[in-house]
Amino acid sequence: MSEEESLKKYNGLYLEIIMRYKDAIESGEKLYVAELPKLITPQDEAVVSLAKSITSAFPSYKSEQDFYDAAKQAHKYVKDKITTLSPPIEFWLKPNQVLSLEAGDVFDKAVLLCSIMVAMGNVTTKILVVTKKANEEFLVYCEFKDKILAVNPEGNITEFQSKQELLDKMGVREDADITAYEFNDKMYNDLA
Repeated sequence: MSEEESLKKYNGLYLEIIMRYKDAIESGEKLYVAELPKLITPQDEAVVSLAKSITSAFPSYKSEQDFYDAAKQAHKYVKDKITTLSPPIEFWLKPNQVLSLEAGDVFDKAVLLCSIMVAMGNVTTKILVVTKKANEEFLVYCEFKDKILAVNPEGNITEFQSKQELLDKMGVREDADITAYEFNDKMYNDLA
């Protein structure tokens, strides 16, 4: 049997085990939304190392001046180097695990990106989660030079004039049938 065939059989076996114990695994993975800040880890050694790798490309990195360009590099890293995989179970990964595996779902990628951006010196960075019906959208956003930078972990970086403009674009209004919240390593806030 070739190595590829053997690996395929192992993957099938692992998937069978995971699906058999799916409910038990997911019950251990429950986080209350107010606990989500624990997932953002800007002081983690692997996150700090990646942030330093990005910022060291600047002659003398100053976040108030160079953050936007550094954020573009962090976004490029997460978008290009982290493979988007959505396992058949709900499972939280910390940023160091996403970096080690070079894989995670869209939420994991947003958590990693937020952690890197905070580690690069922008403490206003947050994850915005908007749920409309069964569709969830994840954005990482921050304040920078009187604007809002909104970073889609798998898309583009967009600038907004204000947080309200961003929320309007995402459909976050009092009369909308949605759930929306934001968080980072220091806070959690319901928006709708």
